[in-house]
Amino acid sequence: MVRFGVLGPLAVWADDDEPLHVAEPKVRALLADLLVHGGRPVSADRLIDDLWGERPSRNPTGTLQARVSQLRRALGDPGLVVRGPGGYRIVAEWVDAARFEELLARRAVPPHERAAELGRALALWRGPAYADMADLDFARPAIARLEELRLAAVEELSEVRLALGEPVEVAGLVAEHPLRERLRAVHMRALYRQGRQSEALATYADLRERLAGELGLDPSPELAELHTKILRQDPELRLKPVRQGPSCARRRWARTPGRARRSCAATPGPRPVTTAPRRRACPPPWPRWSAGTTSSPRSSPGSGATGWSR
Repeated sequence: MVRFGVLGPLAVWADDDEPLHVAEPKVRALLADLLVHGGRPVSADRLIDDLWGERPSRNPTGTLQARVSQLRRALGDPGLVVRGPGGYRIVAEWVDAARFEELLARRAVPPHERAAELGRALALWRGPAYADMADLDFARPAIARLEELRLAAVEELSEVRLALGEPVEVAGLVAEHPLRERLRAVHMRALYRQGRQSEALATYADLRERLAGELGLDPSPELAELHTKILRQDPELRLKPVRQGPSCARRRWARTPGRARRSCAATPGPRPVTTAPRRRACPPPWPRWSAGTTSSPRSSPGSGATGWSR
């Protein structure tokens, strides 16, 4: 099965994880255009306009057909690019962006499982979406949509980790996206949990000033309420134990002939949390990429192949 990657520079992998090289720029742009449409047919006129704009060749239809033939040869399977009544379409069984959205759509799972799913989803990113196609008009809406989904996934993962009592560090992301209220809320809660109340209040004040100055708006009622709770040191902001399933509440010894056997009486419910979680250095809740990475997304999460940094 040929797999396609758009969460980073455009990439294609064969079934054995070896990259398939699509070198010619117009052929790569053609592949990106077909992938942007998610398997839906794209008319020849639309493809010609997307790829050549106002300067098509003397025979634009013939030129497009030549590029389609080049793409089929590069992919090693003519059946991956088909032509029908509505135009050309890509037959892609696996695209990293589709897999990413599939993982995001799963909601009704326990917090630990949700954190793992979100981690796997974010590990699919090798760089900015369609990184080498950012200057093409047809790719920009898809780039903006996927980036918004990525930020939402980072915010949700941060919230889940906070609920699990794990440390979260989002200061860098807040600096990049200073007007995102959900991200600010995560930052405020994380700072307060670390005993940095004044910094939590300061980041709220910064957001309030930015919203008023740039948009003429006030913070949302939810964020204002969180600000009030931090001012009052509301007990609701303290870490609450998260139910993790059955746990061993006590142990007892049971004798069996010839030896002693240790058994555990499992009692449902979490262990009570009596002290604040120990602070430790923590990684950011989103992966970091390195420009130009084209490693297969089958690489293990957290490895250099899937990590990214700006």
